[in-house]
Amino acid sequence: MRYLVISDIHANLEALRAVLDSARGEHDRVVSCGDLVGYGADPVAVLDWTRENVSQVVRGNHDKACAGSEDIEWFSPAARSAALWTIAVLSPEHAAYLRNLPKGPVQADGFQILHGAPLDEDEYLVNPVSAFEQAPVLESAIAFFGHTHVQGGFRCHPNGVLRIPPVRAEEREWVLNLRDDETSLINPGSVGQPRDGDWRAAYCLYSPEERTVTYRRAAYDLLSAQRKIYAAGLPHILAERLSVGR
Repeated sequence: MRYLVISDIHANLEALRAVLDSARGEHDRVVSCGDLVGYGADPVAVLDWTRENVSQVVRGNHDKACAGSEDIEWFSPAARSAALWTIAVLSPEHAAYLRNLPKGPVQADGFQILHGAPLDEDEYLVNPVSAFEQAPVLESAIAFFGHTHVQGGFRCHPNGVLRIPPVRAEEREWVLNLRDDETSLINPGSVGQPRDGDWRAAYCLYSPEERTVTYRRAAYDLLSAQRKIYAAGLPHILAERLSVGR
């Protein structure tokens, strides 16, 4: 069984399509670490695709906000505007789907998926110290998380933690060989709004049999995604930041 692991699509349909084209024929199932909506202009299309094609998904903070079950006052002005716009365009059925998404971590086939940190779904797992402290609470030696929009993650060994880097800007992919003596916290990166300095859509492919994670980036129709954001009347910063991966 091979898995396409994605996170933080954020209603960016163009980026999602590029990922699916890039990974075509290389996976059997799709799992998602949440934040399907928010920021982008295609929440309905992304949710329809997710409901039909993703075998397991956990909720993200934007999913909760756009379902009306999260206080958005602490969101940035741009994120709050996008959440309110998304709430207005979603049908009751779509909102109910978001509202019923499970809280991570969720057990999959020998691994777990979560949105933020293992102990707090809304916490950003950004440094080795936090990874080392929280890895022991996981029920699997391999877990996939999102939320930070930064591709990579952490390899946790009893002697310390190593940070996993993203795909380099001049490359399309790199392969991580998993080790039996480590707990691996894998961040596939953000499909729809990367924040690691690379504008390309991020994702990864996981092969339990080969014990590998292939980190990958896919260029997409950036201008179309930006035009949709402008046309929807969403804050321009949400379109402009896509081009710089920040």
